[in-house]
Amino acid sequence: MLKILKAGTADYTVNKSRFIAVAEYCEDERAVAMSLRKLASQHQNASHLAYAFRLKTEQGIVQRFSDAGEPSGTAGKPILQFLEGRDLINVCVGVIRYYGGINLGTGGLARAYGGTAKMAIDNASIVHYVEMKQLRLKLDYKELDYFTREIAKIDGVLLDKVFGADVVVTDDLSPAIGAEMNYREL
Repeated sequence: MLKILKAGTADYTVNKSRFIAVAEYCEDERAVAMSLRKLASQHQNASHLAYAFRLKTEQGIVQRFSDAGEPSGTAGKPILQFLEGRDLINVCVGVIRYYGGINLGTGGLARAYGGTAKMAIDNASIVHYVEMKQLRLKLDYKELDYFTREIAKIDGVLLDKVFGADVVVTDDLSPAIGAEMNYREL
């Protein structure tokens, strides 16, 4: 699976209709809603705002799309197909359309929405998705500095430290990397 590290945008005009797409990382449905509200507020005079998103949750992958009043399956679904095809996760793509007065037909709409979404995804910075797990680990005091530096190198997050006879740390870390570092989960 892949995720977007840095958002991508695209601007495409076909038969006087202008399509503007934004592809960005969204952690959850709340972030998706905020992203789409922001896009809508930037383009208040637009005719349509079609979108698709895919999120990884504890229940599995949640994906949804909206054709935003365009004929069924001509806007949101072509966007979603690019997300699925690239195996992107925790991503939202919104495509704005300014109607230019010429009907594009269902095939033309699907190509325009999907193509603009593809361009935005192509313009985004994409990296591998690494699932993180919250782990509690027990360390010797002398290991703490080394562990803190190493976890930062692998994009882990140190959430908490409790000092006692040993140090108990809580972190967000890839479970495979935690095992490689020879630390045992509590």
